[in-house]
Amino acid sequence: MALFTADPHSGSDRPRRGSRTGWVVLGIALVTGLTLAIVPSPYVVEKPGPVYNTLGSAEYEGEKTDLITIPGETVYPTEGTLDLLTVSVLGNPDNRLNWLTVASAWLDPSQAVVPMESVFPADVTTEQRDEQNQAAMVNSQQDAIAAALTSLGYDYPTELSVVSLADEAPAAGLIEAGDLIETVNGEAVADITALRAALTANGADAPATIGLTRGGAEQSVEVTPVDIDGNVVLGINVKSEYKFPFDVNIQLDKVGGPSAGMMFALGIIDKLTPGSIHGGADVAGTGTIDQSGVVGPIGGIRQKLFGAKEAGSEWFLAPAANCDEVSGHIPDGLTVLAVSTLDESLAALDAIGSGADTGDLPTCPAN
Repeated sequence: MALFTADPHSGSDRPRRGSRTGWVVLGIALVTGLTLAIVPSPYVVEKPGPVYNTLGSAEYEGEKTDLITIPGETVYPTEGTLDLLTVSVLGNPDNRLNWLTVASAWLDPSQAVVPMESVFPADVTTEQRDEQNQAAMVNSQQDAIAAALTSLGYDYPTELSVVSLADEAPAAGLIEAGDLIETVNGEAVADITALRAALTANGADAPATIGLTRGGAEQSVEVTPVDIDGNVVLGINVKSEYKFPFDVNIQLDKVGGPSAGMMFALGIIDKLTPGSIHGGADVAGTGTIDQSGVVGPIGGIRQKLFGAKEAGSEWFLAPAANCDEVSGHIPDGLTVLAVSTLDESLAALDAIGSGADTGDLPTCPAN
């Protein structure tokens, strides 16, 4: 008869190495997850923000009000939507996001993870940033009104007014808040775009002759612009003051920046034009605009594409200058048309509204 001896490491007496390894892995995962959930990151997250129909209403100072009102003028019924898009920013220097939130955003194509300092520069307070964004929104609204009325054939005078001067500005002591900028090197500058172009043509570190009006008296001063991040500037904050033939009021609470300009211009035109300029379709879009109707690029275009899709839009008007960021990131079911001017936007809306073939219109390639 064979005799068997018991293995001292068999049965219930054997160490359960797999079980212990599993607990170790679980413990590491828990510690890692807890660390990611607690440790602050140097990033913020940009995600699709609220969508507003420029033909409709929104809450302003606690009450529902039309985004665009034109008192005293004939306003025609509108249909469909002309949506403007916004981007919400999660996180700030006083409330930093944890790494778990950042990691989740990295995996979401509708969100973007960007360095904190790119949105909140160290030398600019949150209050200053909000003020700058609000000022940009106010200026863009005035430019939108100007572009719309210009497109509709109205004439009106324009003044370029100095609001303030930056610290240590080249123009300090030479130009004052309240001055009206008339010319640069003898060339008239009636709006901000013209002023920027004139300063760029002059170049940095070369004196420029600035013609201005102060207290009703004309005079000229010599200022040497400087280059800041590729922009030739005098260190002055200006705004265009238009003398419109009638009032156009735009009300939108807690939204800053200049990117809604084109959509406001289209909304104004639609309200002042019989019928619907886009056939009652659901259209979204974004882009800055100047008095002459030039549409410029904006930030957060990818988040705005997803915001438009979520809002139910089938069409999206994008600045042609943003196409490199749009291509390859267009949500399914959304058709993007690229525009560079207000006239091109109106042509695109006319094609959409009439059911014409939009295949020949400029677009941002899907891939």
